[in-house]
Amino acid sequence: MNIGEIAKRAGVSRSTVSYALSGKRSVSEETRRKIQRVIDELGYRPNASARALANGRTSTLGLVFPPAGNHYTGMQLDFIGSVVEAAASYDYDVLLSPSGVDSDRSFQRLLAERRVDGAILMEIRLQDDRVDHLVAENFPAVCIGRTAQPDGDWWVGLDHTALVEACVHHLADLGHRRIAFVNRPEHLLRAGYESAHRGLDGFTKAAAERGLTVRTYCCGDDAPSGQACLERILHDDPATTGLVTLNEAALGGLYRGLAAAGRHVPRDFSVTGVVAGRWAETVTPQLTAADVPAEQMGRLAVELLVERLDQPEAAPRHHLLKPPISLRTSTGPAHAATDPGCGSPV
Repeated sequence: MNIGEIAKRAGVSRSTVSYALSGKRSVSEETRRKIQRVIDELGYRPNASARALANGRTSTLGLVFPPAGNHYTGMQLDFIGSVVEAAASYDYDVLLSPSGVDSDRSFQRLLAERRVDGAILMEIRLQDDRVDHLVAENFPAVCIGRTAQPDGDWWVGLDHTALVEACVHHLADLGHRRIAFVNRPEHLLRAGYESAHRGLDGFTKAAAERGLTVRTYCCGDDAPSGQACLERILHDDPATTGLVTLNEAALGGLYRGLAAAGRHVPRDFSVTGVVAGRWAETVTPQLTAADVPAEQMGRLAVELLVERLDQPEAAPRHHLLKPPISLRTSTGPAHAATDPGCGSPV
């Protein structure tokens, strides 16, 4: 079914039907109702490309989300799902573009061909050429994350610095004096991923304030890497009694490494970090953590982008979230680390 058939059955011109659908020119209420009755009878749905040509909108948002490694982690999939669900509530579709830099062909097609009305960017780096490019093009966009100079941008962020600081202070309050930090993979730290850098800053700052003995580690986004990282931690300093992590994908491996080393959680070793709540609750014992509000962040990002599309001249807005630590069962008072082979302090 096409506009020509609708025009014929309604007894009006094709252009009148087009104006009634696009709203570009006024059409009498009687004519509009006549056209709408025909559309309802025929079950007509305008072609998306034709609709975009008519009103300048695609009703599609771009989600620019490069996987950090060779797969998406559970938390990353949570973010994708939250954006798609929130966009649907505003009657928008979502086009996923796995673009890491602004020279990526996928990213260039997204902009040059105007396939989307606006974009949401994820996996933000402190110096992010994608953000710079969108600003230069005056292309509507919202970041989930912050660059080093976020004042002129629209964004939703998690205060990784403050959250990791809170985790360190929690362990120190429990008497832990030797703790480790398990960060994201080394290549992400080198690339300037803001969460990895801000989390490391928070750990270093809080550890210095409390006079703790600490070591920091980069870890791959998978369970085997987590287990190998835990083995390195205990090899480097067997007296370590706690750790803070940003790496939810490695969490299961960290727990396996502790079990293999004979360290009971939380009696012998405490674990905490910044992890999505539903993932924190999948391990045993459940993880004491600052729960990442992925659903809320995705919804806020979509709300900001829709606001920006509806109000092009609006001043930039942002949300910086700092969820509280959810106390579960993976942390407890510090005790001297022991050698599982002989039961004596090390």
